[in-house]
Amino acid sequence: MPSQRFAPPSEVPGLAARRIAADIVDGVLHKHRTLDDQLDGSGAHPGLKTLADRDRALMRRLVATVLRRLGTLGHVLSRLLDKGIPSEAPRAQSALLIGAAQILWMDVPDHAAVDLSVRLVQSDRRAARYAGLVNAVLRRCAREGKALVEEVTAQSLDLPPWLLARWSAHYGEATARDMALALGHEPSLDLTVKSDAEQWASRLHGETLPTGTVRMLLHGSVTMLPGFAEGQWWVQDAAAALPARLFGDIKGKSIADLCAAPGGKTAQLALSGAHVTAIDRSPARVARLRENLARLSLQAETVVADAVEWAGPTEGFDGILIDAPCTSTGTIRRHPDVAWLRQESDVTAMTALQQRLLRKSVSLLKPGGMLVYCTCSLEPEEGEQAVATLLAAEPALRRVPIEASEVAGLDELITAEGDLRTLPSHLPNADPKRGGLDGFFAARLVKS
Repeated sequence: MPSQRFAPPSEVPGLAARRIAADIVDGVLHKHRTLDDQLDGSGAHPGLKTLADRDRALMRRLVATVLRRLGTLGHVLSRLLDKGIPSEAPRAQSALLIGAAQILWMDVPDHAAVDLSVRLVQSDRRAARYAGLVNAVLRRCAREGKALVEEVTAQSLDLPPWLLARWSAHYGEATARDMALALGHEPSLDLTVKSDAEQWASRLHGETLPTGTVRMLLHGSVTMLPGFAEGQWWVQDAAAALPARLFGDIKGKSIADLCAAPGGKTAQLALSGAHVTAIDRSPARVARLRENLARLSLQAETVVADAVEWAGPTEGFDGILIDAPCTSTGTIRRHPDVAWLRQESDVTAMTALQQRLLRKSVSLLKPGGMLVYCTCSLEPEEGEQAVATLLAAEPALRRVPIEASEVAGLDELITAEGDLRTLPSHLPNADPKRGGLDGFFAARLVKS
């Protein structure tokens, strides 16, 4: 748990948001804790409940900006510091990162960014002696920082070198650079609506994407938007909304959603009229899935179980959707901590689990049944290669190629083999915040 620091009533406005942001950045970079763990649930930072909505939104933007631009920030600060960032005082490091992020990329007056970062280190016993250093470095950043950023704009520093090397090898250097560039921008909010996407796009001051997702820029809390309480839509990236549609007409059919929480794809399947069984190993995540379904007034049977060990019904299922656990490198635009928490060795560990899930799903599928396998990973071992391995081992399976017409005619989303592959650089927009997709892979297979 992060250390709890209670702010006095007279504290300078905005300081509490920056203090919590510093704690969370430190949690990611030094304690290897995910953003989700620190922002929600039982492990959430205790100070969050004291923040007003506006300060909570500021805190999230601060954290996300630091993590999205971490490589570039490291370059800038290294040029402005003679001896590097003080390693024995994490609060000095996080104060410099947060201060520089505001100066370089956020709509915060330079003097406020400097002053509040200095106050951050002054309030920390180990870091207080670096207050003068933080003040001097951030003032220099305000004068010289933007030119230092321009020096490295083309170098894709904001991705770990191992990840950039993998993407360059698989997708080509130009595409890898485009992907890295897309990941540097805060993404829009994507919604899957029950019906009448155009009407909801108008009400929410958004737009309807070719795939039917409503995309908007969020200002404030999701729960306060029209239609949330009434269960008219749910938050789901446009790419994540595509795999569940690959089944076609499933009204009245039995569909299992393995690894189902938090339930976006379960909701899609239920809305399409299927009899859905949603399985997930985490009781807390299944509880959240049930809450989401209740808000949406949708029905599904929920099971708390490890899908690999789950017996399932003897008659099998007409269809199975596997949104498999993976390295999640396709979600970096929304979860920038993933880039810095994952290691290349994680890919191998995940592929072993994915193969166990795939083999299990074949045994749960009726003859003639359809399997849709997807991951929110950009790594070929977790997508294209995983399916190739399965097809080589299971002669009863065959691929059913996905047609461009099934994804709104966006043929750039379809691979040569007929699988779905979305990239962060897809769906570009003049406003980068309104463009892009999460990185997703999906393949459709049928059991003979």
